[in-house]
Amino acid sequence: MTGILGWIVFGLVVGILAKFLMPGRDGGGIIVTTILGIVGALLGGFIGQTLGLYGPGDAAGFFMALLGAIIVLAIYRVTLGRRRQA
Repeated sequence: MTGILGWIVFGLVVGILAKFLMPGRDGGGIIVTTILGIVGALLGGFIGQTLGLYGPGDAAGFFMALLGAIIVLAIYRVTLGRRRQA
């Protein structure tokens, strides 16, 4: 349980950092963007550890979580942009 809770808190920080790295208007505001960042961080961290790219506590986990958060935020923006154009 501590592992999952730790990843969520870590994802919160990474999600906020990803928002600062990808400035701009998002439909959901900072709350939705931060939640998407948490999801991306959890996915990025899980995928990286599952593929054996790094172990728990390695610095590479931060970068993989940040990459996952940025990717999820980018997908959200593309999806939201398509809905606004339709």
